[in-house]
Amino acid sequence: MITRIGRFLSQFALVFALAGTALAAPAVVAPTTTDAAYAAVYSSCTISRCSAARTAFTGWQSLGWPTTAGWYSWPYGNYNYTGGRFYNREGQLPSATYSEYDVYSRNRGAARDAYRIVVNRSTRVAYFTPDHYVTFYKL
Repeated sequence: MITRIGRFLSQFALVFALAGTALAAPAVVAPTTTDAAYAAVYSSCTISRCSAARTAFTGWQSLGWPTTAGWYSWPYGNYNYTGGRFYNREGQLPSATYSEYDVYSRNRGAARDAYRIVVNRSTRVAYFTPDHYVTFYKL
């Protein structure tokens, strides 16, 4: 009789443990959202650094929109960097071929910051991202 009760209790414990795991597991293994996958895209640019982004747009335009990654002598002094193609892998922006350009010039070889403009190669529609592709503001 004790073996039958013991077996019943062990089976009950197993079922209880599996049910508890089934209830808790989705919360543990559920994917978390990443900023880049859910980027905010705004139809206009009114934040404080938008004027610098517009100046960078004009500067890169005067250089003919280089598509090769590298340092370029900047019309306003110092150098500026383009990383080349922006792949839009998360699909935050409308489907197109884009290039990415730094906003702020600096000494050649200096570390890059998070400020970029991303430009549609066909239409030249540009987006400013002050936080390295988390938020986009249309220029």
